[in-house]
Amino acid sequence: MSSPGLRERKKQKTRWAIQAHALRLFTAQGYDATTVEQIAEAAEISPSTFFRYFKTKEDVVTQDRYDDVMVAAIRTAPPELTPIETMRLAIVGSFAQIVPDEAEQVLQRARLAFSVPALRMRSLDSMLSAIDVLAAPLAERLGRPADDFRVQAFVGACVGAIINAAMTWVTARGDADILILLDEALSVVADGP
Repeated sequence: MSSPGLRERKKQKTRWAIQAHALRLFTAQGYDATTVEQIAEAAEISPSTFFRYFKTKEDVVTQDRYDDVMVAAIRTAPPELTPIETMRLAIVGSFAQIVPDEAEQVLQRARLAFSVPALRMRSLDSMLSAIDVLAAPLAERLGRPADDFRVQAFVGACVGAIINAAMTWVTARGDADILILLDEALSVVADGP
């Protein structure tokens, strides 16, 4: 898989800068009290530019780069790995790429997603989309169609494990090790309780 070009990298840098400004404002004045116009002003862009990067205010919290990282990891995983080994590599590996400054931002986004009703709904939507996104390359590895029920159910269980690990991480205020939580949650998918 080739790396993105300069134009795409600049777009991604702008996207995540807008998100950082939004999160700073949400912390300072609350999610509901913060407007798209305020986010745009803080990011020194127009509201219409905001909407080129994020369809809704909710998306500025729920979108991240990790689905793309996980898809790439699934596609490039060694062929001898089992489905659970492949998903563990993709999920734990993508979270392992989070640098300390970014970890605080991920934690903040997760707190918002679990505490703001509109964001809970949008996060659920995002998780359902993630199942399709992650199931497609896994199904391809297995020689099955992207919408294969068993692959979708398996990936859904893995996404559920991510949610459980994230909720525990948020409850622990980031003091728990997210990588250990993810690995443990995925071991339950592999081995049962």
